[in-house]
Amino acid sequence: MKSDIAIAQEAAKLPIEAIAEKIGLTANDLIPYGHYMAKTPLDLPAARDAQDGKLILVTAMTPTPMGEGKTTNTIGLGQALTKIGKKTMIAIREPSLGPCMGLKGGAAGGGYSQVLPMEDINLHFTGDLHAVTITHNLLAAIIDNHLHQKNSPEIHPRRVAWKRVIDMNDRSLRSIILGLDGAGVNGVMREDGFEITAASEIMAILCLARDLRDLKERMGRVIAGYDSMRKPVTAADLRVNGAMAALMKNAIQPNLAQTIEGVPTFVHGGPFANIAHGCNTLIATKMALRLADYTVTEAGFGADLGAEKFFHIKCRAGNLNPAAVVLVVTSRAFSMHGIENVLKHVENVRHFKLPVVISINRFLDDSIEYLVHIKKLCEDNGVEASITDFREAGSDGGVELAEKVCALCESPSQIEYLYELDAGIAEKIETVARKIYGAGDVEFSAEATRAIKQIENLGYGGLPVCMAKTPASLTDDPKVPGCPKDFTITITSARVSAGAGFVVAYCGKIMTMPGLPKEPAALSIDIDDQGNISGLF
Repeated sequence: MKSDIAIAQEAAKLPIEAIAEKIGLTANDLIPYGHYMAKTPLDLPAARDAQDGKLILVTAMTPTPMGEGKTTNTIGLGQALTKIGKKTMIAIREPSLGPCMGLKGGAAGGGYSQVLPMEDINLHFTGDLHAVTITHNLLAAIIDNHLHQKNSPEIHPRRVAWKRVIDMNDRSLRSIILGLDGAGVNGVMREDGFEITAASEIMAILCLARDLRDLKERMGRVIAGYDSMRKPVTAADLRVNGAMAALMKNAIQPNLAQTIEGVPTFVHGGPFANIAHGCNTLIATKMALRLADYTVTEAGFGADLGAEKFFHIKCRAGNLNPAAVVLVVTSRAFSMHGIENVLKHVENVRHFKLPVVISINRFLDDSIEYLVHIKKLCEDNGVEASITDFREAGSDGGVELAEKVCALCESPSQIEYLYELDAGIAEKIETVARKIYGAGDVEFSAEATRAIKQIENLGYGGLPVCMAKTPASLTDDPKVPGCPKDFTITITSARVSAGAGFVVAYCGKIMTMPGLPKEPAALSIDIDDQGNISGLF
């Protein structure tokens, strides 16, 4: 079996101008980043008055730690739709260097269903994540300077709400002390810490903003900290949101790339789904909808996390109405979690009144008999399913699935949400926990109860909730597989992401700064004298 990077390096790439032509764009519509990548302006004449095409979401059953190939399925399905004659675009997230150098590897798909150029996309790409990092850390620097200079409005040193970020898994930075030594010259001594860039509220803002003005306004609403009376102090209060938006001037523009089979793909934004809302940018998704008849996108982890947030947060923010949902199932995840888990995620999608079909994603060493068994179990329970082989066969590995998806798209559907925004925060949390996770009860810690009361008193009670929960289980315990019943979800804390426009509710213990495994993927990555990279996957 060839490695992903070997397949990517052997693939014949088209000039980005040729890719743009497929969706009605000209060279004048592009801001090139080399020969095979480009950014696109926010206002494209070809998209200005066009009607939206069909939106297809790819999600999954509860995954194993190595992932189940959602991105590969997203790219493969986009290629298969193109193969059967549909004008298609793909819209996916940008990889984070943390997982790329850590455990899971890159996030540009796999095998013959990849986005190219794979090395650039998985490493620095067009610099968007670095722009998010420096924008986030500009606010952090302004806050600490504000404390040091004793500027107004007051921020209480023990109530700073803004950590720093870096796009790398580095557990040693989770908790740090600032302002050591120097008798006050080095700033106010206080506790702080780092989160990973994909968990930054700036990343979430980038992915939910409608345009540059909205981005700047959202950044202005970011809560930097609180004063002695627990009143929030925002980035706008510190007069820094203009500079923050200026740093994001290029990052807000969608990145155009191509699949191995030449399907135009937007790769833009990359929030994590266990911490943030786990979807690519709203701007790229809406632009793709106006440039193609079918747009295939994905949401992180299982339907209990990524899909639920895609519906409740992204679809609400952008007035999106998905036409169909594809649920990815694999033999290894099925062996761990069983048919009940698959059916629970199908139910989760159907809660939103959306049609769903299953893609049984084949890995090279899978038993075809076992995959057929899984398919029969799905169909016996009233869910259409196709065995797909997007990694090894590209578009040819999913033509049947593409035809089933098109058939689903022909029947009109209208998304319905599980809660109203004017419900209380605790009620919204309980709705997700009971209906999506299957919890029998929800317990709120004293800290979470206090935080929710404060958030509502500050006027943020009308925001949707963004659940921070382990992706490894429907429960808040990553060691509980399958589809458990009558369990209790514990809400340990909550905070408002006022700029992003949601309230984050933490279930159990969630790390916003991952660590590296015993044998990080970075130890296998190398480059030769000619600049050829190896070891990426």
